Amino acid sequence: MDAFYAAVEVRDDPRLKGRPLIIGHKGPRGVVSTCSYEARRFGVHSAMPSVTAARLCPGAIWRPGRMRRYQEISRALRDLFQAATPVVEPVSIDEAFLDMTGIALDFAQGQRLAADLKAAIRARHQITASVGVAPNKFLAKVASDMEKPDGLVLLRHEDIPRLLWPLPIRRLWGVGPRMEARLQALSLRTVGDLAAYPAAKLEEYLGADSARHLHRLAHGDDQRAVESAGEPRSISEERTYERDLHEPDQIDRALLARAEGVARDLRRKGYLARTVHLKVRTGDFTTWTRSFTLPEPNLTETLVAAARNLFRDRIRLAGRGVRLLGVGASHLLKDGARQADLFPDPGTQQARRLARVTDQVRDRFGESSVIRARLANQPSPRRDGNDGPEEASSLPAVD
Repeated sequence: MDAFYAAVEVRDDPRLKGRPLIIGHKGPRGVVSTCSYEARRFGVHSAMPSVTAARLCPGAIWRPGRMRRYQEISRALRDLFQAATPVVEPVSIDEAFLDMTGIALDFAQGQRLAADLKAAIRARHQITASVGVAPNKFLAKVASDMEKPDGLVLLRHEDIPRLLWPLPIRRLWGVGPRMEARLQALSLRTVGDLAAYPAAKLEEYLGADSARHLHRLAHGDDQRAVESAGEPRSISEERTYERDLHEPDQIDRALLARAEGVARDLRRKGYLARTVHLKVRTGDFTTWTRSFTLPEPNLTETLVAAARNLFRDRIRLAGRGVRLLGVGASHLLKDGARQADLFPDPGTQQARRLARVTDQVRDRFGESSVIRARLANQPSPRRDGNDGPEEASSLPAVD
């Protein structure tokens, strides 16, 4: 999808059309999640610090983002993908691979099917997608980025010298800033440079595994299959705060909010989880990740207790404030797949019933319709009028 979050905002508020729009938090710790193409003309891009974006594009309109809305549109898009082919591999909220083998007779038909899919997305959701049609995942991804926004590019093996080789070497999967610098030390600046470089010499320089991986990609060789979406491996929620959290009570409230969000997500998707994770980052960017395995941490109280214990027993702030806080759950099991308790605990049963009723009320009347007293009774209201510490970022970046 093209500038997905921004495109959804423009779709829902046509007054934003044609104007530079940035999705993210404008504060000093904010990060750009994405931006409209009008903002990109000023040099703004995803994952850029908000202070830099504000300097480059002072006239931009800022929106904090609405993840639930983006997830809703993403699920509807996935239905369109599933209607086109049963083999769909979601990569992120705004990107997926579709295997058209057996549906498209040749690349020409694949290109027509891609055009039909783009037209369906535009007609039903008033947003645009860029599509790459190719014999494998790597080439399809490269092709999808070539003519953004609203692009449709066919990249066959015979097109590799013309379309792939002139690209900068950083377009290869696995080439980050450090690898790019190492390859440039060999005067390798384009994909074509690497494709023409002797494989044996590259192995001496990078090692066999890295050299073979990059050499294969440079020749357009990617043998990985498109894998249909499987069961999620983990569910997590984290926030970065505009100001470091120092007060123990404030940190405890934030832990409760994150744990409750994860527990609700588990219930909504019908999972139990055995392992609770805690992530803490201080103002000096020291980061801890801790985990603890429990028999059944899907109830909010259990998640909160585990997160609190992890924080109390295994985090040493030494006077530093909390910049980022996250809670997660893994080792997921479908609710109902486990053996039923012979003698169920009445307290646990009551907590489950309360959670179900709370979820039903929130589903009907919104997340703020039921709020824990501990989270609602905040001593210092946020500038935006909501409760809790002000958050600098909560959305993953999209292109």
